Amino acid sequence: MTKKLFSIIAVGVCAVVTSYAADNWPQFRGLNASGISGSAQPPTEFAPGTNQLWKTSVPPGMSSPCVWRDKIFLTGFSDGKLLTLCYQRSNGKLLWKQAVTPEKLEEFHSTEGSAAASTVATDGKHVVSYFGSCGLVCHDMKGRELWRYQLPAAETSGSFGSGGSPVIVEGLVLVNRDQAVNCSLLAVDVKTGRKVWETARLDVVQSFGTPIFWKNDGVSEVVMSGSLKLKGYDLKTGEERWSLTGMPSFTCTTPVIGEGLLFFAGWSPGKEPGTGPTWDGMVKPADKDNDGVVSLEEATAGGFGSFFKSLDFNHDDKITPEDLDKMKASMAKGENVLLAIKPGGKGELNADSIAWKQTRGLPYVPSPLLYDGRIYIVKDGGIISSYDAKTGATHYQQERLNALGNYYASPVAAGGRIYVASLDGKLTVVQAGGDMPKVLYRSDFGERISGTPALVGNAVYLRTATALYAFGK
Repeated sequence: MTKKLFSIIAVGVCAVVTSYAADNWPQFRGLNASGISGSAQPPTEFAPGTNQLWKTSVPPGMSSPCVWRDKIFLTGFSDGKLLTLCYQRSNGKLLWKQAVTPEKLEEFHSTEGSAAASTVATDGKHVVSYFGSCGLVCHDMKGRELWRYQLPAAETSGSFGSGGSPVIVEGLVLVNRDQAVNCSLLAVDVKTGRKVWETARLDVVQSFGTPIFWKNDGVSEVVMSGSLKLKGYDLKTGEERWSLTGMPSFTCTTPVIGEGLLFFAGWSPGKEPGTGPTWDGMVKPADKDNDGVVSLEEATAGGFGSFFKSLDFNHDDKITPEDLDKMKASMAKGENVLLAIKPGGKGELNADSIAWKQTRGLPYVPSPLLYDGRIYIVKDGGIISSYDAKTGATHYQQERLNALGNYYASPVAAGGRIYVASLDGKLTVVQAGGDMPKVLYRSDFGERISGTPALVGNAVYLRTATALYAFGK
């Protein structure tokens, strides 16, 4: 081999390694849950059979793909076992699978939740999975278990199941342990699995979002939303540094940062008239014996048995008009908003800490997207809005993508394009920018998409109810 040829090969190898390092998607929604890649160039047009690189069957689960160099990680749930799975990025081949059998399985909603809902986090050495049923488990990149941090099965509001994902920041694994009671934020050493700190969230009830990292005026902070409040914590100690009221009655979304600001967007039913469950509209028709009480059997026959525990507000194994009234009053305490928050605040923040606010087109589950100086939010029904990130000025508001249905996956962006997936499997690619959303491509996968796509290199990695796909040219 000539010296010149060797040099060419060496440069090529270095370029590939550099590309891998730049293009990792190391946790839920990529780096710091931002949903963006500055280097990826995924295809605009893709669907089953179109620009498809490979497809592989995966076990049930709702986690999103996590990508590091030549590996893709997922979690799954099958035959009573909680699974961490590793696939070859180039061809979708299963490289390894490790299972945990929990002593007690976390209760979760049969269609809207999963025992494997949380996305894996990795730093290239540690592969950390979180299961609400048993806590944290860490493997190395070859699948060897390094440690476990055992936790009791989470008990979530309405038994929907856990939703937040772990993140790795400055040597710490951070986990949202919000529950129906005893909410907390947990930090564990990524190398040893030992607890570094755990902070009780006494005035918060249940959230389903993921923590993010914010360098707030030079202080390393963890930011996490919750019912009625958004909070910032010192990364090193877990001490609460600030709190902002005026959040939804419960939150599913994850904040994002950029342009010198922190952005939160969230909506929950019950605040606006006609958006929460009512006795006359939803429950009373199931009361076949007209005794003013709906049992689990009656709710099941009425088609909403899986929501029984969330409607049984006082947990007495029956639904009454009083349950619905109390639920409505609780929901009405929240505020549905899109906020831009200034840095530097401490203690209880007030209106002076808010740069701007919007109240229309708000997302229920999908997190906001900050891309090229704009905030994008996607609402159920396939409705998208776009605002100037610094000023809040409206570029467009509540415009339809013509892809109806609910949305659980969060929007992601790369190469000047925004990728949006609906729960019923419709994928829409939108041109970033403009005064109106310009749809570039639509496809239909024909099955549920709960997880958020990963945009890495020249590919899109997408999980549906039964499969993991790779698309590229």
